Amino acid sequence: MAWLGLFIFAIGTGFQRISIPVVIIFFFVMLLTIVIDFFAPILGSGKQRPGKGGILGATFGSWLGVYLLGLWGIVVGPFVGSIFGELVTGRQYSQALRVGLGTLIGLIIGGIIKIIVILIMLGFLISSWF
Repeated sequence: MAWLGLFIFAIGTGFQRISIPVVIIFFFVMLLTIVIDFFAPILGSGKQRPGKGGILGATFGSWLGVYLLGLWGIVVGPFVGSIFGELVTGRQYSQALRVGLGTLIGLIIGGIIKIIVILIMLGFLISSWF
């Protein structure tokens, strides 16, 4: 959404305040943040050696969590899903909990990176306005 606002502003000003190369660079930065946001929970749990069940559980937990819990589901879904997935595949609770916490930490780090990129885009948009 932040990139879209930047793009609309650039079009609206005829690319005078924000150039086409800058819009393209921010587009690729936006794509990178989407990739990071997708893989951050997996990488966060990676140190705990998650099984396929944990990875699938985090993925399905993300979808189900957002559907059932809305905004809170973004955080709770992958955490609970990864723990559930690990337990279903036979891992001990302590290992499943470590994978869940790793997933949560990765999710938080991915969110922080996304917020930083959005703030950079917002700052660039505001500075080009004046």
